[in-house]
Amino acid sequence: MSLPRLCIVATGGTIAGASARPQATMAYAAGALDVAELCASVPGLDEVADIRAEQFAAIDSKNATPAFWQSLAGRVQSLLDAGADGVIVTHGTDTLEESAYYLHLVLKTDRPVVLVGAMRPATALSSDGPLNLLDAATVAAHPQAAGRGVLVVLNHQILGARDASKTNANRPDAFASPNAGALGWVQDGRVAWMGRPERPHTSATPFTAATPLPPVEVLAGYAGGSAALIRAVGSTGARGLVWAGTGNGSASADAQEALDGLERGGVAVVRATRTGSGCVAASGGLPGAGTLSPWKARVLLMLALGAGMDDIQGAFDTY
Repeated sequence: MSLPRLCIVATGGTIAGASARPQATMAYAAGALDVAELCASVPGLDEVADIRAEQFAAIDSKNATPAFWQSLAGRVQSLLDAGADGVIVTHGTDTLEESAYYLHLVLKTDRPVVLVGAMRPATALSSDGPLNLLDAATVAAHPQAAGRGVLVVLNHQILGARDASKTNANRPDAFASPNAGALGWVQDGRVAWMGRPERPHTSATPFTAATPLPPVEVLAGYAGGSAALIRAVGSTGARGLVWAGTGNGSASADAQEALDGLERGGVAVVRATRTGSGCVAASGGLPGAGTLSPWKARVLLMLALGAGMDDIQGAFDTY
C-alpha cells in the first residue's frame, strides 16, 4: 500500500533554532536550520509518509504578521489543491496558536493540516522538535485526521486549532486547550482520537486567504489602567479592538466609558478575558468573545470585519 503524500512547509521557529551550546534552551537563533536538516534529524519519518519538504520562511514567530498568515494560507491551499494528502507546518510556538486558528478558518479542505513546533532548539540537549515532527507526520497520515480542521501537535497531544493555547513560557508541555481539552494523543506511532471540533471550520466558513484583514488591536484591563490608551485606539486607524478584561471581560468605569466611546465612533469592540480560560458573553451592548482568547478573538474579528459582517456577536457565537 502506498504511503500518504505529505508536504512539510517550514517557517522557522524554535524547532529550527540553533545555539552554540547544547545546554542552551532559551538563548538561540530561531529558524537557523533549513527544512532538509530538520527532516534529516527524524529517524523513521520516511516510513510514515511520502514526504516532500519546502522552506517557506525562516522567521521567529514573534515576527509573524497578518500578511504572513495570508501568504502561508495561500501556499498551503495550493499544495492541497495540487494533490497533497496533508500538510505539516513547522512554526515557532510564540504565535503558533494565532496562525493555526487563522488557517482553521480560511483553508478550504477536509485534508489534515497540522502545525507543529518545539520548546527547545534543535541543538539543545533533549530537543523536543524531532519527536514532535514525527508525531505531527503520524497524525497527518492517519486516516481519521481528515475533517477535523487544523490541528496542533506537540508533546504527544493533538489539539484543535480553535482552542489550543500556549500556557507556559519554557516547558515542553507548554500547550493545552483549557476550555475544550485535547482531541487525541499520539505516541510511539499510535494515534487515539477523543473528540472533534464542533464549530464550523475550513470549508464551512465564508472566509478565505483573500479575505481582507483590517487592523485590530488588543488592550488589557488591570488595576489603575489609563482609559487614555483605549481612546487613543480611535486615532490609529484600527477598525476593531479586543478588550482583554479582568474576570468575565470586565472593565473599570473609566475604561467602560472609553470602550463605549470607541464603539460609538465606529470601532468594533469585543470583550474577552485575560484569565486564560472561561466564557465571556455579550454585556453592556458589547459583543463577547465566548471561549476565544484575546489573541484568537482578534483573528476572528479581523476576518469578520474584512468579510463585511454586521453581526459580530453572531460570528463569535458561530466560529
